[in-house]
Amino acid sequence: MDNLSDALKKLKITATDSTADSLEGCLDCLLQALAQNNMETSEKIQKSGVLQVFASLLMPQSSCTAKVANIIAEVARNEFMRNPCVDAGLIPPLVQMLNCKDQEVLLQTGRALGNICYDSHEGRNAVDHAGGAHIVVDLIRSLCSKTDPASEKLLTVFCGMLMNYSNENDTLQSQLINMGVIPTLVKLLGIHCQNAALTEMCLVAFGNLAELESSKEQFAYTNIAEELVKLFKKQVEHDKKEMIFEVLAPLAENDVIKLQLVEAGLVECLLEVVQKTVDSDKEDDVAELKTASDLMVLLLLGDESMQKLFEGGRGSVFQRVLSWIPSNSHQLQLAGALAIANFARNDGNCIHMVDNGIVQKLMDLLDRHVEDGNVTVQHAALSALRNLAIPVVNKAKMLSAGVAEAVLKFLRSEMPPVQFKLLGTLRMLIDAQAEAAEQLGKNAKLVERLVEWCEAKDHAGVMGESNRLLSALIRHSKSKDVIRTIVQSGGIKHLVTMATSEHVIMQNEALVALALIAALELESLQKEVQNMAFLEVVSKLRSHENKTVAQQASLTEQRLAVES
Repeated sequence: MDNLSDALKKLKITATDSTADSLEGCLDCLLQALAQNNMETSEKIQKSGVLQVFASLLMPQSSCTAKVANIIAEVARNEFMRNPCVDAGLIPPLVQMLNCKDQEVLLQTGRALGNICYDSHEGRNAVDHAGGAHIVVDLIRSLCSKTDPASEKLLTVFCGMLMNYSNENDTLQSQLINMGVIPTLVKLLGIHCQNAALTEMCLVAFGNLAELESSKEQFAYTNIAEELVKLFKKQVEHDKKEMIFEVLAPLAENDVIKLQLVEAGLVECLLEVVQKTVDSDKEDDVAELKTASDLMVLLLLGDESMQKLFEGGRGSVFQRVLSWIPSNSHQLQLAGALAIANFARNDGNCIHMVDNGIVQKLMDLLDRHVEDGNVTVQHAALSALRNLAIPVVNKAKMLSAGVAEAVLKFLRSEMPPVQFKLLGTLRMLIDAQAEAAEQLGKNAKLVERLVEWCEAKDHAGVMGESNRLLSALIRHSKSKDVIRTIVQSGGIKHLVTMATSEHVIMQNEALVALALIAALELESLQKEVQNMAFLEVVSKLRSHENKTVAQQASLTEQRLAVES
C-alpha cells in the first residue's frame, strides 16, 4: 500500500509533464491495488485528488488512455465513487474516447461509462449531456454484423452501458427508442444468438424498453417474435427461460405482437412447458408453470390471436386448455378458466362452447372451491360463466344445467371480486328469462344479500351490480311476488337512489322497475312512496338530457299518479 501512496503522489506531480513510461508504472500500481482491494483503494484515490488528473490523461493519442479508463471503470464499481467521477469532469473526455479506433480503449471506456451510469442519476445526466448514448448506438450499429470475439465483447459492453444508462428511466428509454435502438438490438439478437453473454445483455435491454408503450409499436415492425421464440426453444436453464419470459410478457400486451408470437409458435412452447412442469413441486418448475400459463392467457386477450387459436372450437390449443380445468393444479385451473373467459368473447364461440359441455366442467370446478376455495379460481370460473351467458340462446341451456344454483353457493363470499362476478353472471342469466327471474326474485336469502350489497360503499362495482340485479329481477319477472320480496327486504329505496345514478343505463333500468312496481303492487307501497320522495325523484328525471331516461321518467310518473 506504500507503493500506492507513492504512485498517487507521483501521478499528481508528474501527470502534466512526465514521460509515458513513469506514468504507466503509476497506473499499473493503481490497477494492482484495485485488484487486491477495490473499495479501500478507491477511497484513497478519491482522497488524493487524482480523479481530476485523469481527465487530462484521457487523450486520443496517449498510450495510457486505456489504462486510465480501466481504472475509472474499476473505481466506479463502488456507488460512492460515481458522483465524484462526474464531479471530476471525467464524462466529457470519456465520451470523446468513444470516437477512438483502438479496441482496448473503446472497451475500457464503455465499461467506465456503464459503471458510472449504474443507478446514478448524475452519471446518466452527464452522459446524456455529453451525447454519449448517440455515439454508443452508432457504434453498436457499425459493429452489429461482426462476429469475431473482440467485436462481440465490445457489443456486450456497449449494450450493458445502454442498459445502465436507461434502466427505469422513461425519458432516457424514450430517447434510445427515438434513436432507433430497437431494430438494431433485434438484429443483434438474431446474428449473435450463439453468444450467451451478448444475448443476455440484449434480453435485459429489451426488458427495460418493452415496458414503454412507444417501444411496442417499434418492436411490432421487427421480427422480435420470431427471434425470441427461436431463442426460447434452445433454452434448458430456468434462469434463461425466465429472462425471455420477462421480455415476452410486456411485449405480448400489444395485439399485433400477440398475433406474431402465436404465428411464431410460442403457444406450442408454452404448452410444452406446462406439460413438463405440471406435476413438479420444485420451486423453479412451479414458477415456470405460472409464467407459461399466465402468458398463454395473455395471448388470448387479442381478438385475432384468440380466434386463430380457437379454430372453430376444434383447435388443438383450445382442447389442451380445456384439459387444464379438471387439473389438480390451482394455477392451471385458474389459467384454464381465464382462457375460457377469453375464448368466450363472441357469440359464435360462446354458443359452440355451451353446446360442447364446457358449462359442466366449469360448474365442477366451482364445486371444488365452495368451501375455503381459491378466490382467484372462483373469480375466473364465474367470469367464464358470465361471458358464456351473454348469447340469448345460451341462457335457457345454462339455467337448465343448474348454473344459477351453482353460482348461488357463493352468496356467502366476503370477497368483492367474487361478489361482483356472481352478480354479473346472475344478471346475464335472467335477461328475458321470466321464470328464472321470478324464481330468483322470490329467493329471500338472495334478495337480502343484494340489499346488503347495495350499501357496499367501498366497492362501487358490487354496489352497482347489486342495484342492477334488483332492478332486473323485477323487470324480467314482472311478478308481484318478486316485488313483495324486494319491498319486504327494504330494496325499494335502492331503486330510487339508482334512478339518480350518473349512468344512463342504470337510471333507465331503475325507472322501468319503478314503473312496474307502480303498476303491479302500489298498495303495499303507499307508505314507502311518501317516505322516499319517490315522485320527486321521478319528476326531476323528466327533464333529463337523455331522451330515453326522460321518456321513461314520464311513463313512470304517469303510472304512479294513476295508482296513488
